[in-house]
Amino acid sequence: MRYPVPDLAPGAWRESVIEVERSRFIAWLCHVPDVAAFDAVLTAARRTHPNASHHCSAYIAGPPGEQQAIGFSDDGEPGGTAGRPMFQVLEGAGLGQVGCVVTRYFGGTKLGTGGLARAYSQAVVRGLEALPQRQAVERTTLKLGVDFAGEAEARAWLESHDAPVEHADYVSDGVRLTAAWPSDVEVDLSPLEARLRGRLTRLDTL
Repeated sequence: MRYPVPDLAPGAWRESVIEVERSRFIAWLCHVPDVAAFDAVLTAARRTHPNASHHCSAYIAGPPGEQQAIGFSDDGEPGGTAGRPMFQVLEGAGLGQVGCVVTRYFGGTKLGTGGLARAYSQAVVRGLEALPQRQAVERTTLKLGVDFAGEAEARAWLESHDAPVEHADYVSDGVRLTAAWPSDVEVDLSPLEARLRGRLTRLDTL
């Protein structure tokens, strides 16, 4: 499965700001490969803006459509006016592994429940407009055994099939390569077997 995710380093975020009736809404969009990564950004937002009125949040720590590793919080705003609208914007964007913290500085004018929901949603939409993205590829482990003479050929073939070698073990009779194979592509080793004239063993099926 391939899907877009924020192209940001762990613990980094992209910030944007909107103002509604003198209230400032500061949105931090971040890459969330797991819940711990989101918790770290939320902690950073609270530390950076200790005097803010609220730190509302939403995240999807998985692929689009994820049902388990998700969450949202109104952080003291009226129920359903912040976290859920934020989550719905993230969900509608079709992104995976994405999270957002919207920090609000109250400007003195109450927005009402509808106004709050619109403001928090708009803050996330604005943040998504400038969010860099990349494709995430779900992968499975593929383990191959080759002789020393076939290592370079096997590495080049795997690289050409978007399956980077993550580890190599050198043993007495050759090399054990561990590669990250794209899970949405069927494994067909016959072309590589032909190149190596049979000097290839698939180890992860043994």
